[in-house]
Amino acid sequence: MGDVSLGEKDPSLFWAKFYASNWSFRNKETGKLKKRWIAIIATVVVLLTTALITLAVASSSGLLNKGSHYPHSEAGDSSDDDSDGPPDPDEIPKPFVAKLAHLVQPFMGSDGGGNMFTGVCMPYGVVKLGIDVLPPLGAGDAYSGYHPDGRVNGFSMMHESGTGGSPKYGVVSQYPVTGALDNPLADHGVSRAAPDEATLGWYKASLEGGITVELAASYHAGIIKHTFPRATTNTSMVGNHIIVDVSHHLETSRAQGIGQNYVEGSIKANTNGYEGYGVYNGGWNLAEDWKIYFCGRFRTVPVQVRTFSGTGEVLESYGVASEASGAKRVGAVFSFSASRNTTDPLVVESDIGISFMSVEKACKFIQSEIPAKRPFETLVNSTKQVWEEKVLSTVSTTETDDAKLKLLYSAIYGMYIIPSNRTGENQKWESSEPYYDDTFTFWDLFRCHTSLMHIIQPAQYEEYIRSTIDIWRHDGYMPDGRSSNFNGRIQGGTNADNVLADAYVKGVRGRINWEDGFQAMVKDAEVTPENNNDRMAPDSSTKEGRGALPDWLERGYITTKYSRSVSRASEYALNDFALSQVAKGMGKTVEYGKYLSRSRNWRNQWDNSSTAFGGQFAGFLSPRDINGNFPTPPQDPLSCGGCYWRDAYYEALPFEYSFGAHHDMKTLISYMGGEEKFVARLEKMFEPGQNPTGSPRFGKTIFNPGNEPSFASPYLFNYAGRQDLTVEKSRYIAKMYYNSGPQGLPGNSDAGAMQSWLIWNMLGLYPMTGTTVFLIASPWFSDLTLTLGSPSKTVKITSTGGNETNFFVQSVKLNGNHWDKNWLNWGDLFDKGGTLDFVLGAERTTWDTGERPPSFAT
Repeated sequence: MGDVSLGEKDPSLFWAKFYASNWSFRNKETGKLKKRWIAIIATVVVLLTTALITLAVASSSGLLNKGSHYPHSEAGDSSDDDSDGPPDPDEIPKPFVAKLAHLVQPFMGSDGGGNMFTGVCMPYGVVKLGIDVLPPLGAGDAYSGYHPDGRVNGFSMMHESGTGGSPKYGVVSQYPVTGALDNPLADHGVSRAAPDEATLGWYKASLEGGITVELAASYHAGIIKHTFPRATTNTSMVGNHIIVDVSHHLETSRAQGIGQNYVEGSIKANTNGYEGYGVYNGGWNLAEDWKIYFCGRFRTVPVQVRTFSGTGEVLESYGVASEASGAKRVGAVFSFSASRNTTDPLVVESDIGISFMSVEKACKFIQSEIPAKRPFETLVNSTKQVWEEKVLSTVSTTETDDAKLKLLYSAIYGMYIIPSNRTGENQKWESSEPYYDDTFTFWDLFRCHTSLMHIIQPAQYEEYIRSTIDIWRHDGYMPDGRSSNFNGRIQGGTNADNVLADAYVKGVRGRINWEDGFQAMVKDAEVTPENNNDRMAPDSSTKEGRGALPDWLERGYITTKYSRSVSRASEYALNDFALSQVAKGMGKTVEYGKYLSRSRNWRNQWDNSSTAFGGQFAGFLSPRDINGNFPTPPQDPLSCGGCYWRDAYYEALPFEYSFGAHHDMKTLISYMGGEEKFVARLEKMFEPGQNPTGSPRFGKTIFNPGNEPSFASPYLFNYAGRQDLTVEKSRYIAKMYYNSGPQGLPGNSDAGAMQSWLIWNMLGLYPMTGTTVFLIASPWFSDLTLTLGSPSKTVKITSTGGNETNFFVQSVKLNGNHWDKNWLNWGDLFDKGGTLDFVLGAERTTWDTGERPPSFAT
């Protein structure tokens, strides 16, 4: 035997032993392969064959496509690559079985002022493919394209969700018609033959005349499926048409100068489809010109293609030219032979991609997100899978009550339609940072939406923060509202400051450049923006920044020289508090003291001579004229004028805004006469019939569940030791004014702001933005688990003893330990995960004997 060093073995000895064992390949006597090896080889062949078939099916169905991932998201991937391809092409997906998608009710909040987008989209998707409707005169606008009444006039690729003010987008449209089509610029809108239908990822509209339209969407592309009626009476060989009108956009009936405008467009068309661009401006944010590119491909070959142009409804050219462009209305008509559907309906599917960068990229999105042979139904299922795996499944429960589950998951869905993740689609500047658009608006979102996004979508939340700071780097200011790559409008303060502070104090670091974030906040606090001369509030900028900053810096309050003077003062104080908290955490002691002191300036708007209900309550936030004087006679706390842009208060009464100093609650309670008076005044807000101009829908209460300035009010009883009233009032509001039906929201969803309020109510908590504090209420479910960005990091909230009538808190345990405070900190529960266990019952108990929630500025 040759030399064998220590630790080595002769391989010939191993094989000698193997062949002498029972595991040798062949039988010594017959020389045939042993049965056990035949079985092993057969098993391996079966497994390999199954794996190959599974891979082939998954690939052909598009499940290996990037549709199962967030677009350009850095979640779980540190790469800043702007590739349009799949993040992980070698990944073999698990078989998808929908468990939650059927619970989502897309029409929740679509009617009655909720203005929800009802169409199809991916979470944070660039494409929101939906119906466009012209409502009846006097019925308001179709803010998100949908309206339950009126005439359908298009199906377009871009929409907002849940907004008010004025519609935005409704561009890159198709519209099907039958019969002779002499003028594609004429109004071809028709009523519906039946109510629209929708499930998560799928939408269907049935039009008068027998046409149906179905929709499915990926992140940057979508499929419109037109089904034309059987040709029982139509003898025309070209009787079925699809109009592509580049000038199409959502319109407003409000004469406020905030409607959208078509500027110019271009389209090239052939039998394969079309491509081009459109330029638009205006809308609620008063946007400058912006351009969107498009690429459309038909899966059925048309028999005729014509382009057109004209002005208004006056047709100036309509023929076989392959291209039309310019400032006139331009578009194309694709006609399909009726002879093909004499017995069966004609189905025409169209794949459409959009891009802010180029036509080539729009076409590329079709190729990467909707492969040529990908069935319509596969895209529908892919959309369901992404929503379920990436969003809905972050909240789980063993609850079986179908009504509760539909409400919960419909609300979660409604939170993440916008903003839009347009990373890689920013035509204004190049950056390695993420880019999000369609913030509508931080004024609506900062109170409780972004704090919930932080918890159940932490990776996207961090990207959103980074994007907001990057907008400051390149556009000069962080947005309060933003769409079509343009800041606007500022309704009150610079509430991106609040969002950044909330992230900072809760320990969000990651790849955020907090020094830049702090400087962006300082810009808001110190530099007056140029006036954009908004005709609805011409005194100062409504585009960005703090337009009333000169008064705030010089006087420490805001005079009536500026519109929305009182509500802006209330918000500027909270914005400065936000800045103080970031300065404190960064060790900037001088700035911390400066901005904490400025955060107390809301006190300078307090007028003790202003009284309500026959002097029962004295002291309210009030306007001050250019000489610094309060009104004579004093301001009526139940009157705000029009509560709109030119008034002293925006979208809420003085009575409501006077509860707004959430960072300085001890001072506020003392100003209101102590805890007993504070509680009585707060209870008055929820008493029916106390608001002369209030909505009958809400019992004419001072509290308005449909407007964000009232969001925190039901929870403020905790500051005065009446947690039972917090539970009573907040639970009543949620149960009374929310449901999963079309009128299931008490006001504009405002990009999911309303839904986030409801979800917090279900959790039994409420966040005090800009601080680490959460006020404790009462949960709805026996158990609810939140996944905090990782399956191993969760928060579980449980309750025992509760039902629809017995929901008052009897006791609380935090992480298994007795808890006697009606509030908790971020670090107590959410930082590393934990448990919060409630015992509920019918009795109003004083379980919260510990210290009251902190008052940071007092």
